[in-house]
Amino acid sequence: MLGDLPMPTAMFTADELAVIRRAYAHQVVATAATTNPRIEAAFATVPREKFLGAPPWQIANLGGGYRPLPSFDLVLAYQDVLFALQSEKGVNNGSPSLHARLLAELDIQIGDRIAHIGAGTGYYSAILSELVGASGHVYAVEMDPDLAAHAQAALADRANVSVINADGSRWPQQEVDAIYVNFAVARPAEPWIERLRPGGRLVLPLGVPRQDRPSKGGRHASHGVALRIERGESGFAARWIGTAYFVCANGGLSIDDNEIEALTAAFKRGGIEFVKTLLWKTEPRIGRCWYIGDQWALCYDDV
Repeated sequence: MLGDLPMPTAMFTADELAVIRRAYAHQVVATAATTNPRIEAAFATVPREKFLGAPPWQIANLGGGYRPLPSFDLVLAYQDVLFALQSEKGVNNGSPSLHARLLAELDIQIGDRIAHIGAGTGYYSAILSELVGASGHVYAVEMDPDLAAHAQAALADRANVSVINADGSRWPQQEVDAIYVNFAVARPAEPWIERLRPGGRLVLPLGVPRQDRPSKGGRHASHGVALRIERGESGFAARWIGTAYFVCANGGLSIDDNEIEALTAAFKRGGIEFVKTLLWKTEPRIGRCWYIGDQWALCYDDV
C-alpha cells in the first residue's frame, strides 16, 4: 500500500510552503502556455505530497527508469517532474505542466460535473475539485484497488469528490459536463461519448501500445496524442491538442493486434493535427477520415 511508510518531513514553515506552492503553480502554467488564473490557483492550493505516498519518492528519468530522491523533504514534491506511484507498472503522478495544458482544454466551469477516468491517487481529481467549486462534483474513477484506496483517503476532506474503484470504460454512469481521461486508449469508451451533455467536453490521450512488452513497468504508448472532443447539436467536434504519452489502458479498453496495426498505420501516415470531427456510430465518408475504427472514426470534415 502507498501509505504504509512514514510521511515526508517539512523543512519549511507553512507560510514558506504556501509561497513555494505559488511559485510551483506559476511555473507549471507558464510551461503549459496557459494563462488561466483558476488553474494556477488550483495548483497553488492542492498539497501534492498527500498524493505521492510515503518517501523515499522516486522520479522518472528522461531515458527511462526511476531514481530515488535523496531527501524526505516534502518541498521536493513541487517540481514539474513525474513521481512514481507504482514503478513496477510504470504508473506515475503525471507531469503537472502537461496536465495544466490538458485541463485548460476542458474549459471547466464552476458547478460542472466531471468524470475523471484513471484518477490514480487523486492529485488531479483534487485539482478538478478546486476548478468545479463546491457546487460542482468530480467522479474519480480508478480501477487499481490500491491506488483507489489512497485516493479515497487523500480526498476524504473534499465533499465534492466521489472515488469509485471500477473499470473506467464503464463510467460515467450519468450525464456529465466534462470527462478527463488519464491513460492512453486506442478508442473511446461508449460512456465517454454517449454520456456527454450537449456542449460537454472530453479530453483523452489516443495511443497505441508498444509491441514489446517490458519485463518491468507498464505498457506505454508508442504513438500518442491528446484530443479534445466537444458534443455539439449535430455531432462531435474533434481537435488535436498535442503529443501525449500515457501508460496504456487495461480492462474493457484493451484492443486486439488488428486494431493496434490499423491505428499504428494511421499515426505513421500523419495528419492527425488536421482532424476536425469524431463520427460515432455513423457511416464515414471514405477518403475523408484519418482513421476508421469499429463504429467510430476521426475525420477531416467539419461537424
